[in-house]
Order: sequence, then C-alpha cells, then structure tokens
Amino acid sequence: MPKVVVTGGAGFIGSHLVDELLDQGYEIIVLDDLSTGRLSNLQRIDDIELYGCDVTRSPLGLAAIIKGAECVFHLAAKTSVQESLEYPDLYTQTNVVGTASMLEACRLAGVKRFVFSSTSAIYGNTNVFPTTEDVNPSPISPYALSKLIGENYCKFYSDVYGISTVCLRYFNVYGNRVNPAGSYRSVIPVFIEQHLTGKPLTITNDGHQARDFVNVVDVAKANIAAMQFSGKGHVINIGSGTSVSVNQIAEIIGGKTENVGFRLEPKVSLASIERAKSILNWNPSGDVKAWIKDQIA
Repeated sequence: MPKVVVTGGAGFIGSHLVDELLDQGYEIIVLDDLSTGRLSNLQRIDDIELYGCDVTRSPLGLAAIIKGAECVFHLAAKTSVQESLEYPDLYTQTNVVGTASMLEACRLAGVKRFVFSSTSAIYGNTNVFPTTEDVNPSPISPYALSKLIGENYCKFYSDVYGISTVCLRYFNVYGNRVNPAGSYRSVIPVFIEQHLTGKPLTITNDGHQARDFVNVVDVAKANIAAMQFSGKGHVINIGSGTSVSVNQIAEIIGGKTENVGFRLEPKVSLASIERAKSILNWNPSGDVKAWIKDQIA
C-alpha cells in the first residue's frame, strides 16, 4: 500500500488524519515525541509504525525514517500564541527548524509531496472578512511568524528542489480528542467543562466576538485532498466559511454566564474557503452548533 508520514500524528488533528488515512488503506509512519500528543489518540496503534522522535533532529536521520514515503504531512509544532510570546526561541526551534529539517529530509529521501499545517493567525488583526489568502500576512505573535516562515520554506523547496508543497491555514479547529489543557483549547471545551461541573460560563469582552469553527474531521480530509494536488507552496484556508459568536455558543450550552472582563483579541474570524473548494474540491460538512448539542447531550 502507499506509504505516508504524519508528524505530530498522536495529536488532536494528527490522530484524526491517521484514522482517515488508515480507512483509505495507506501505510503510515507517525513521528511524535509525545510532548503534547497522546498514545490514547492512536486508536489503531498496531496498524502504524510509530517513532518517538523530535522533528528538529538531523535531516539525515529523519530521511532514513521516511524513505519510501509518497508524502509527509507536517503537523508537529508548538501552537500556543500566548506561550510563544513568553518563549519565542522555543517556537523558532520547534516550528522553524523542525519544518526546515523535515523538508530537507524529504529532499534527501526523495519524498515528493509535503503538506504543511499552517494557521489563520498569520493574518493578524485583519479587517478583511471573509479573509482570503490574498490578504497580506501580518503576524503578531512568534507562533504566527514561525508558521509564515514555514510557508516560505515550503515555497522555496518547491521552487528550487521540485517538492510539491501545500500550506493549509487552519482557522478554529474543534472536535473530539481535543486536549482540555492544550493549545487547541478554545471557548467550546472551556464552556462544556464549566457546564458539566456546574460553573457559570465565563465570557470575556461583550461576547459578540465571533470565530470560524471547523471540524477536525473536515481538516483531516482537507489534508488528504491537499496531498493529491500538485502545489508549489500554495496557501489555502481551511475553515467553515461561517462565524459563530461566543454568546451564541453560551446560549446553545445553556446555564448561567459570567463576564470576566476584557481581553485583547480579534473581533471576527471568518475564512474565505473558495480556494479550498476550487483547488481541493473540498467542502466542510461539520456543524459546530449540532456538535455542541451532541456533546451536552
């Protein structure tokens, strides 16, 4: 069967991608140092080849592991905006060096396709909604900057070495297996946890701030679609194309709410997904409101 590599495959998004790939018959190598990923996320662990290694290691050593693969899905990264402001050097090492090492490993091993997990945080505090991929990047955190540099590395390796690369800019990913203490901990799991423990739902600002929530299964399917596209550093938004406010989420969950003051954050997050539809033939099917109701039930 075709062989592919998933870095960060024991993580929230990576493990769902592994599931989708297994369902389609791929042979899978997972690279994950388990710093944030969980073995329990790999529900078919006997069907994969797992390496507990760091993506910042020698590209020559990484090349030996991934040789013979058709594609590398590079999800391994540090992903917390706040943590990156406190430890920018850590994000440079893990995200920038890690991405460069994996791309170089692909060159050395002859792997011809590379799908990179990027972020909508690259757009910064844009006022363009829906936000298209043509909006100029304006990162306001080391995390976002590290991902933008990763995108540039992808473009370079396509232009110079002929590796097909696609960069997927995720918006707010939700779904099963999200780590309650992890960097993908959005308002949804926070509210659900507060509801289940009988606490009021804590709302910052006025609650009208809205986010584009995309289901993790849809994100996994977008990755597989990206593998089948011969990209040259193409950047593609992966969102739902709709926004839901914090107040709407609180209303769906129900119960008392409590305003906990002000926090500096974007007012709106809303993806234009026309490029994903046309280039990848991808359409998200997840409904965040229905998913929340199911979780509460």
